[in-house]
Amino acid sequence: MKRKKDAPIIRDLSWLSFNDRVMQEAKDTSVHIYDRLRFLGIFSNNQDEFFRVRVAALNKMVRMGKMAKMHLEQHPEKILEAIQAKVLEQGAEFDRTYASIIRELTKQNIFIKNEKQLSSKQLTYVKAYFEDRVRTQIVPLMVESIPQTPLLKDNAIYLACVLGSNENPMMQRYALIEVPVKSLSRFILLPSEKDTRDIILLEDIIRCNLPNLFAAFGFNRFLSYVIKVTRDAEFELDYDVNKNLIQELEKGIKNRKKGQATRFVYDRNIDPGLLAYLTKRLNLSKKDNLIPGGRIHNFKDFMDFPPTVFSDFVPRSKPFVHPSLIQPCRIMDVLNHQDVMLNFPYHSFDSIIDLLREAAIDPFVQSIKITCYRLAKDSKIANALINAVRNGKDVMVVLELRARFDEEANMKWKEKLEDEGVRVILGLPNQKVHAKLCLIRKREFEHTKEYGFVSTGNFNESSARFYGDHCLLTSNRKILSDAARIFNYLENPSARVNQIKACKTLAVAPLNMRSSFVALIDQEIKNALAKKEASMILKMNSLVDGTLIHKLYEAAEAGVKVSLIIRGICCVLTKQKTFVHSIKALSIIDEYLEHARVFVFHNRGNAKVFISSADWMVRNLDHRIEAACPIFDKAISKELIDILNIQLSENVKGRVLDNNQKNDYVKADDDEPEIRSQVETYDYLFKKTIAI
Repeated sequence: MKRKKDAPIIRDLSWLSFNDRVMQEAKDTSVHIYDRLRFLGIFSNNQDEFFRVRVAALNKMVRMGKMAKMHLEQHPEKILEAIQAKVLEQGAEFDRTYASIIRELTKQNIFIKNEKQLSSKQLTYVKAYFEDRVRTQIVPLMVESIPQTPLLKDNAIYLACVLGSNENPMMQRYALIEVPVKSLSRFILLPSEKDTRDIILLEDIIRCNLPNLFAAFGFNRFLSYVIKVTRDAEFELDYDVNKNLIQELEKGIKNRKKGQATRFVYDRNIDPGLLAYLTKRLNLSKKDNLIPGGRIHNFKDFMDFPPTVFSDFVPRSKPFVHPSLIQPCRIMDVLNHQDVMLNFPYHSFDSIIDLLREAAIDPFVQSIKITCYRLAKDSKIANALINAVRNGKDVMVVLELRARFDEEANMKWKEKLEDEGVRVILGLPNQKVHAKLCLIRKREFEHTKEYGFVSTGNFNESSARFYGDHCLLTSNRKILSDAARIFNYLENPSARVNQIKACKTLAVAPLNMRSSFVALIDQEIKNALAKKEASMILKMNSLVDGTLIHKLYEAAEAGVKVSLIIRGICCVLTKQKTFVHSIKALSIIDEYLEHARVFVFHNRGNAKVFISSADWMVRNLDHRIEAACPIFDKAISKELIDILNIQLSENVKGRVLDNNQKNDYVKADDDEPEIRSQVETYDYLFKKTIAI
């Protein structure tokens, strides 16, 4: 699909280019084989969500026609055609990559066996495992006997079976069996010979035992193929104030399970008659993205491949405590004298928990207010907040129930927190609350003091182990006064709209974040036109917003040096004839997921540095409550700039983002040392720790 001259890169094709970068890691033979399997799982999981959300949205645009409100994308039909072609191309590359990984596993005497490759001892084990663990977890569906088409669950995998008889060719039936990967591990270690490690997939255990399930009915010939359906995961909420949000969400989640199919993936060796039957029963057609693949689907489960089979696997480096927060200490006392920046996953997330625990037992702390978007399954954050309530504190949690795919989990957290006495605020009807804020209020000796933190990522100790984020701990009155205004607004948005408008330090979406960044870019343009040094370093997950993209073009034309670090979608054209300097843009895909949003403006040598919860996307800037926080501490500003410069020097895991989205690796000059920025960042921060 050709792009109009100077038109931004199409968002969805840029996203597919990002997923290509993920697959590059799976293809990279210098990456440990365990991590290569994980990256295949990440690629698969990413693609699933892409079809559940973006492809579903484009399908809706096609159905709505001219009524569809679109941002940068045009002609959704053509975009869908381009997606289909690209996904098929990626599927072939995926299969080749997996085959190469299997060959490498074989060299290491690690074998993923199927049901036809088992030794007699392993066969005995598999049959016993099936009887003990699997049989009660599955319910075969004889689909031809069911008047109503069975609803195939979104992203579950099924064995589609052809049952026959060698003696009676006319005796043929079709059956579907859901593979119970939610209740059982998909990877089962088999009894193996010395120095050999054998694994079998759960679906192959079921395949092996099909005679146990169906032989009693006269069948003695069995064929089976893995299939899966991906469904539209978006749901519309009725924001009528008279309706209960919980009930609306429950209804939406229920309807999501029946969402329009956006993709049907199947084993390319599937029996043609079975494929024709299933597509007819499921009312699918070519436009529903019928995608042939290999024997295995739902590779996202490979993110949980057992590392114990690898004798040489070394776990990632453990996070370390920030030198200013090493226990025992009173963190609020530390914050009276300095701001502290935690850089995850290098710094330990435990310091956040320590601060909340300290606030929970401090007799002078009166209240804690916090926004929660995605909590960990067994959240220590939530436990600390519950402990604070038990200690008599007023605790308010702004819980975003509409965090995509975490809606059910957040509804359970709402119930648990409220049962413990936490005040739970559900946010705004038409805007997700995505800002990452916490405010602790302390009253001591007739004086009120505030402490808190502002983060680029979720307050989630699980994801903090592998998400790259920044969290500012502070007692700065300017920052926390604005945080208080945001919380006051969220408690009563209709009556306190002036609260959020009164924010002077934090840039807040949808109020003024875009215009604040436009003003900062304009200042750099002004400096460049005055022949002063002018530059920007902008790091985020995705860059899509048309207004800000064209403002970057204006900056490049004026001579501002623009450097971008974008993990995912990047719709910017980095080279144009009118640019004085080409825009430098790179993406880093490595062991940790680069999730932080950091923005640096040169400002004639007195750098203005911001961290934010928001990417430069329309959804963030116009349809969410977001916050961008200035960094006033010069040492922290320098630290963030140093980290960004390390990333801009990346020449091992960096890819160039150019107009053609080819994902070429950044190449080091012959006399340049290799710089792997995540390793260098760990060393940079760790040296600062041991130097104190």
